[in-house]
Amino acid sequence: MRRTELMMGVLLMRFEEANGGWRAGRLTQEEAARLLGVCARTFRRQLARYEEGGLNGLRDKRLGQVSHRNETKRGHP
Repeated sequence: MRRTELMMGVLLMRFEEANGGWRAGRLTQEEAARLLGVCARTFRRQLARYEEGGLNGLRDKRLGQVSHRNETKRGHP
């Protein structure tokens, strides 16, 4: 497993904890955001993505894509 994939897994686990605390009323959005190391606005954006697509909605869509730099090298020898 690559480091970026591992970090994404950690982020998802931390989000689940912060989201659970917020939904249970133990945390404010600002406190949950602070736990994640983001601002309250980013936490609200993550909540919207989570509600729309679950944990997969939070995954970085850039992971797994081929680098444009590598595509260019393949196309032009």
